[in-house]
Amino acid sequence: MSATVLIVEDEPAIQELVAVNLEHAGFRTRRAASAEEALRLLAHSLPDVVLLDWMLPGQSGLALARRLRAEARTRDLPILFLTARADEPDRIAGLEAGADDYVVKPFSGRELVARIRSVLRRRKPHQGTEPVEIAGLRLDPAAHRVTGHGQPLALGPTEFRLLRFLMTHPNRVYSRKQLLDEVWGDHVFIEERTVDVHIRRLRQALAPSGHDALIETVRGSGYVLRPEPQVAEARPRSE
Repeated sequence: MSATVLIVEDEPAIQELVAVNLEHAGFRTRRAASAEEALRLLAHSLPDVVLLDWMLPGQSGLALARRLRAEARTRDLPILFLTARADEPDRIAGLEAGADDYVVKPFSGRELVARIRSVLRRRKPHQGTEPVEIAGLRLDPAAHRVTGHGQPLALGPTEFRLLRFLMTHPNRVYSRKQLLDEVWGDHVFIEERTVDVHIRRLRQALAPSGHDALIETVRGSGYVLRPEPQVAEARPRSE
């Protein structure tokens, strides 16, 4: 069955151009001209991918992305930004809001199709469903659940895949390029800086149980997960 793409774009001409290109490539499309309309469509059924314009009337695309990532039902939806905002701070803001990729206007139809297919490919989980545990940090692929010393930890879908790869390949240093290739699947369209963004978000997610200390930055080389004999117990919450 072909994948469904929800196009959230308020410019009719661009919305039509995107839809024609995607449908020609075999995708099914649904369309929304605002974040509010997109939420109504999402409440009815979920697409396989959300293609999201940054500048929308009313609620911005950035705010919508954050909302989708915050809600359990839509947390794992692949999101691609489609926007004219090409500066690095905007790209980083989009990634930190939970986007899987960032397509800059003007774009070619072939590139857009390739990026969507790339996101769908790298969303496929690695093989194997057995839980893995290191120093009290437990990742259960089947339940899509991570706990630290028994405490549930909230990870986004990309951070989950990144942690799973690092936990199943401990003590090996991986460059940003290697992580893009292994975790994202097809690194042709993804910038290496993406890895830094998600490593930071992964550390933040692991911090409540003290397991952020397992993720080590190797200057000039990349990142490694080093199992430690002692990891601090869950940090007490501030009053």
